[in-house]
Amino acid sequence: MPRVGFFTDTSVCIGCKACEVACKEWNAVPTKGALELTGESFDNTSELSADSWRHVAFIEQQVQTPSANGPQEGVRWLMSSDVCKHCTHSACLDVCPTGSLFRTEFGTVVVQEDICNGCGYCVSACPYGVIAQREDDGRVFKCTMCYDRLKVGSEPACAQACPTQSIQFGDLDELRERAQTRVEELHAAGQDKARLYGESPDDGVGGAGAFFLLLDEPEVYGLPPDPVVTTRDLGAMWRRAGAAAAALLACVAAAYFTDRG
Repeated sequence: MPRVGFFTDTSVCIGCKACEVACKEWNAVPTKGALELTGESFDNTSELSADSWRHVAFIEQQVQTPSANGPQEGVRWLMSSDVCKHCTHSACLDVCPTGSLFRTEFGTVVVQEDICNGCGYCVSACPYGVIAQREDDGRVFKCTMCYDRLKVGSEPACAQACPTQSIQFGDLDELRERAQTRVEELHAAGQDKARLYGESPDDGVGGAGAFFLLLDEPEVYGLPPDPVVTTRDLGAMWRRAGAAAAALLACVAAAYFTDRG
């Protein structure tokens, strides 16, 4: 089946958090902490977690705006709805010992709650810090891209609830083309810093199934500038370990037969 995904256009995100609410409502995600202000900003969830599968960041920037009396100090808000990236090369899949994590027929990555043993290997393996464990039982939870809805031909709850089409869902190749056109439009309108993040199949995770249009550097949004699948060197490491073990056994055997001689 064609691979599907999310394209999040942060330039039209208004920070309404309708996506967060829809995600929690459809997936029965606990509301723990969601109704309390953090004091850090107008954001009340702070980050992605086992209880926040969608997180809308509020980023306040001091900027200068032109005026008849010269540049004036002002404030710019950057809004962005973050989510699991559903990577092409998913380190979480590589390290899961129980098969709890699997790739669906839509190209997405899903956690099976009843198989997860709470080992936490996937938590440290994720280059984006997306996966987290729940404190009450230790199992991991994250965005499933509403796998149950996809199987019956419906779009994910967050995309359906977004009032500005900041979150767009569909065929991943079509979304990439649409995103590139949008970047060109923003550049023509003077938004020189507009860029795509996670759309390239040649990046460190083989391209993300959920990518973004950003209006500033990735670090501003709390995203790693150059994410790399953390298990990319795993095969080479095992080969080196095997070679070292073989060399050690050869030395032990040589010493044994030398002593016998």
